[in-house]
Amino acid sequence: MHTPKTISSLAAILLATLCSSRAASPLPRSSPEAQGVASAGVREFVEVADKQVDTMHSFMLVRHGQVVAEGWWKPEAADKPHVLYSLSKSFTSTAVGLAVAEGKLSIDDPVLTFFPDDAPAPPSDKLKAMRVRDLLTMSTGHQTEPKLTAEETWVKSFLAHPVEHKPGAHFLYNSAGTYMCSAIVQKVTGATVLDYLRPRLFEPLGIEGAEWSTSPQGISAGGWGLFLKTEDIAKFGQLYLQKGQWNGKQLVPAAWVEQATAKQVSNGSDPTKDWDQGYGFQFWRCRHGAYRGDGAFGQFCLVLPEQDAVVAITADTKDMQAEINIVWEKLLPALQKDALPANADEEAKLRQTLANLAVRDGHTTNVIKLPGTK
Repeated sequence: MHTPKTISSLAAILLATLCSSRAASPLPRSSPEAQGVASAGVREFVEVADKQVDTMHSFMLVRHGQVVAEGWWKPEAADKPHVLYSLSKSFTSTAVGLAVAEGKLSIDDPVLTFFPDDAPAPPSDKLKAMRVRDLLTMSTGHQTEPKLTAEETWVKSFLAHPVEHKPGAHFLYNSAGTYMCSAIVQKVTGATVLDYLRPRLFEPLGIEGAEWSTSPQGISAGGWGLFLKTEDIAKFGQLYLQKGQWNGKQLVPAAWVEQATAKQVSNGSDPTKDWDQGYGFQFWRCRHGAYRGDGAFGQFCLVLPEQDAVVAITADTKDMQAEINIVWEKLLPALQKDALPANADEEAKLRQTLANLAVRDGHTTNVIKLPGTK
């Protein structure tokens, strides 16, 4: 016979199991037309990308929270993690935002306050002026990016590098700066960014099996080295599209989402380039009112608030602007305001196209690791 206490315990276990199952569930699926997406337009995007991008690995389109198209270029597969390169940075930014929300730090804290024993003697005034905010916006004041090697502690290498500009005034893409964000999160929380994000982000989103390369000092690389599956990327984008909400819970503060994805610094002026539209907190602004996390060789988590859509792409290409151009030219017109009439013939053609994708013979994935990365 079950006592009230036993029944209560069983109920708690059942609830925990139910919540776990619900969190681990995949994104819901829908036909494209039901979500206002033209199957013919998506098929054209896939065919052009397959022909012009050397080489696509995966693609997923989410509209109104529903996956309407997904495909993997064999031997890539839905259950196969993919290296994200610098798309990792957007996850590190999220960890900083969560640590800020928990009162562990402020983005206006000077970087040196976290590592007083690793500072050069004496530290320059510009180094003393560098804040966490400057790490997030790639405006540390460096003229060149610090080099990280296996021979020297990475934090020391970063702090010893000359700061030639006023922090906050000079944009320079700086993966070492993102590593410092990771090191700061670990300093104030006692956990690597990977371990810190597991219960706060990965588990609620149902992201399993995440791996992250570390420095010789055991700190998540931050700026690169995260491995996730395509749907994991899409879930992350959908979380940001939903202003940090997931299944009725605020996982990431909405204010942080707004800050991180807004233009915080200028990084160019060419209206035709998606790398000149401004930079947030480890997120890039894009044309068409969109923003993205991205990584070398064509990894994209592209969020389109105006279209209520997310595009996740993994690839191995040297021309990332050409890759994203195809999204604007072919995929964007396929997104309509209202639901479209069912089109079984075009949907079948799209599914057939997606099912028959394959990487070209002899093409392998580049995986770049910095010296000393584990």
